Amino acid sequence: MNPGPWGILIIAIAALLLFGRGKISGMMGEVASGIKAFRKGMQDDEKTGEIESNTVDATSKEKEKEKQD
Repeated sequence: MNPGPWGILIIAIAALLLFGRGKISGMMGEVASGIKAFRKGMQDDEKTGEIESNTVDATSKEKEKEKQD
């Protein structure tokens, strides 16, 4: 059972009446800041992963040189 356009409109009006305009905009701002923090965390993890992989590559190359000597 999918809500049609009228059902969505009634739900939106009910939410607006229950929570008020200020509360809804505040919640949306909190959601947006949470998404930004999540994206920043994902970028930090990718940078850390790149650093770790570079370190592993350098370490393995050093070990290969030691074996050759």
